[in-house]
Amino acid sequence: MDPVVTILVLLLAVIISGSLARFSRLPLPLVQIALGALIAASVVPTVELKPDLFFLLFLPPLLFLDGWRIPKEDLLRDKAIVLELALGLVVLTVVGVGWLIHLMIPAMPLPVAFALAAVISPTDPIAVSAIAARAPIPKRMMHILEGESLLNDASGLVCMRFAVAAMLTGAFSLQEAFVTFLWVALGGLAIGVCVTWSITRAKQWLTRRLGEDTSAQILVSLLIPFGAYLLAEHFHCSGILAAVAAGVTMSFTEQSGESLAVTRVRRAAVWDTVQFTANGIIFVLLGEQMPGILQKAAQTVQLTGHHETWWLAVYVLAISVALGAMRFAWVWTSLRWTLFRAHRRGERPPKIGWRLVLGMSFAGVRGAITLAGVLTLPLTLADGTAFPARDLAIFLAAGVIVVSLLVASVGLPRVLRNLELPPEPSHQAEIDQARAVAAQAAIQAIETAQHALGEGRDDADLYTDASARIMELYRRRIDGRLQTPEAAAIDRKVEQIERQLRVAGLVAERDVIFRMVRERALDGEAARKIVREIDLLEARYRV
Repeated sequence: MDPVVTILVLLLAVIISGSLARFSRLPLPLVQIALGALIAASVVPTVELKPDLFFLLFLPPLLFLDGWRIPKEDLLRDKAIVLELALGLVVLTVVGVGWLIHLMIPAMPLPVAFALAAVISPTDPIAVSAIAARAPIPKRMMHILEGESLLNDASGLVCMRFAVAAMLTGAFSLQEAFVTFLWVALGGLAIGVCVTWSITRAKQWLTRRLGEDTSAQILVSLLIPFGAYLLAEHFHCSGILAAVAAGVTMSFTEQSGESLAVTRVRRAAVWDTVQFTANGIIFVLLGEQMPGILQKAAQTVQLTGHHETWWLAVYVLAISVALGAMRFAWVWTSLRWTLFRAHRRGERPPKIGWRLVLGMSFAGVRGAITLAGVLTLPLTLADGTAFPARDLAIFLAAGVIVVSLLVASVGLPRVLRNLELPPEPSHQAEIDQARAVAAQAAIQAIETAQHALGEGRDDADLYTDASARIMELYRRRIDGRLQTPEAAAIDRKVEQIERQLRVAGLVAERDVIFRMVRERALDGEAARKIVREIDLLEARYRV
């Protein structure tokens, strides 16, 4: 029963953390980490974090969902910056910070220092978005951070794998490492694409012949990331990249529009719940590991040649400053290079202030992936001796995570507050055109259906009246979308007022339905159907 109790307590902590964060005005990840530390200090049995199991349970669904939902056009627009941050900055961090760690702590071998630098290079956009809730991150910046994290998780962990292999074997071949990297990266991407594409095709084939089962479709979508991850790991490829590629492919296969509307609605709700739960448990587990890591501080500091435990804080701060300075310099150089290329193309690049660069630097928050990655360091070498400085590497990684969260929680909202960025390109004209074209297609379909349903019937005039009323709504939509900007602005204002009035009416409808159920004037099952219809309409008008 102990594992069940622990899981329930972790879920309860995730639920409580949201209310505590709003009450205390602290960033949600810090609250969840604190709750995890309290759980570890309580009588509740703690979780022995097994990194392989952690990666399997939490990373595939979260990375799959990020790849599925991230805006592809925005990601492609900033692909150069994303790749520079996800690949170039990771390599620079491994080399630069790795040498710094080795120089500060000679007792830590250079391969281990490189492994530590590699595992602290991936960023965590989930923590950033939670920290910046009071000062929302601009959409374009958030898309860049999301794209960076999708790729640097894989590049950082692959670099760590090479460093560990060099420590275990005592040899390192750049050519072999490059070939291995290509296999790990390209193989993971290919497996992710193939898994999603093949499963989707099989699912569509069965649906056309047997019909669509909504619950089964949702379960299939939940299993796809795990299948891609496990298959990629079986062939020694990157399971992380496989999960990301599976999610990106899912977004393209969904464009066929063959799924039922109810399937999409329910599936979105299920995935939102999975995302909320997994993100929360990750940080609660991170906090639960902290007391055990701190208890080893007295023994760990002896590896550095000191006896005072405060030296560990000095090393953590030095590494954190080096990471921040390196990220600041890289972001500044990357943005300047991007602006230079835009100028060479004849474009007029926008002005980039130092606050934007500083915000991108503060946004380099480390999270649970860093801790889980460093815990995968082997316990022993090939000859059976203890892996050198393993506990020290774990402590330093945990310290960097906490410092990055604290710095971002204090500095990021202040830097981003009232930050003026270049205006985002407006897609309103494209949206209006698409809605008008879709409305015209709907009118034609309604006319065809009306003739087919009412042909030869005595009550054909009823079909004509019904279709006329529906087509009038679509004609109003067309007239409202294809007009002058001034008139369109007025219509959008009227549409906003109309939505508010519709929501007020729907709220009143639902209140009456609930009152009738309480008074036993309406059956509960019938009430649930009516309330669901009202809820869907209200969700539509509240968007």
